[in-house]
Amino acid sequence: MNAPVSPAETLRAALAGLLDGLPPKAAAQAVDRLIANYRGTTPTDTPILRDRADVAAYAAYRMPATFEAVRAALDAFADVVPEWVPGSHVDVGGGTGAATWAVHATWPGERPVTVLDWAEPALVLGRELAAASPQLRSAEWRRARIGAQLALPAADLVTVSYVLGELTEDGRGAVVDAAVAAGRAVVIIEPGTPDGYARVIAARDRLIGAGFFVAAPCPHSAACPIVPGEDWCHFSARVSRSSLHRQVKGGSLAYEDEKFSYVAVTREPVAPVASRVVRRPQIRKGQVLLDLCEVEGGLRRSTVTKRQGSLYKEARDAAWGDGWPPAG
Repeated sequence: MNAPVSPAETLRAALAGLLDGLPPKAAAQAVDRLIANYRGTTPTDTPILRDRADVAAYAAYRMPATFEAVRAALDAFADVVPEWVPGSHVDVGGGTGAATWAVHATWPGERPVTVLDWAEPALVLGRELAAASPQLRSAEWRRARIGAQLALPAADLVTVSYVLGELTEDGRGAVVDAAVAAGRAVVIIEPGTPDGYARVIAARDRLIGAGFFVAAPCPHSAACPIVPGEDWCHFSARVSRSSLHRQVKGGSLAYEDEKFSYVAVTREPVAPVASRVVRRPQIRKGQVLLDLCEVEGGLRRSTVTKRQGSLYKEARDAAWGDGWPPAG
């Protein structure tokens, strides 16, 4: 009996034929322009994805990494609320649907899904990709201006991934407020840069001010203990790169690491992890160094030694972004 195909494998297969028929030069030019836009610091109120070539290049260049980053954030959230499964999902600025696929990978099954984006070519391609998954074929792909006066349908889960950086400050506030009005749970993901972290923290403060509780990554809903300008909170997701992905991005490695910042909140009080590993663990002879954000709202380095037996073994297996200590 064949094992079921995972959403990640289904998505990779759907992406594999995307650039068929697209001249390599056109794909390369679109990728170069997208890199300049996504690394830029000037917010825009117009869609970055303009046509089919842009969208195909974006999906090959960014969708696998966005999918893995969002899935990592959702997995951390799901660990804190293990009995909760969203009955509906709204994906704000969802583009070609990476977050929608990540939600399906975290909580398998069919549910009402609405993907909103201002770029019609992205919505068209996202709908085509979703046709590869029986659970996503009924998703609604709707054009909407993402920013001021955004109105969202009510949903158990609202995701806003890699969107806030494209907006003005007022537009960011409007999108977060719309998510507050619509969602029972809200997950916001941005690039793992100092600017991306700053946008996440501003959204986090706004969500807490609206009465939400932080479920992940923070083990508390108090102020972030990181001093602005001195450091930033971010995590890393390993991305398997297909041959198509390597071709578009001009790389040779079979993987890359996507850095991201995020916050996941709920309307109901939750019991987050006791602490979160906020840097890559340092494994040394007979000891493991863990940089932790703790429930009391502080940052601390913990040293776990070989004399601590099973805890030391757990520490050697701990990953950046994990809760600590391990459950059980």
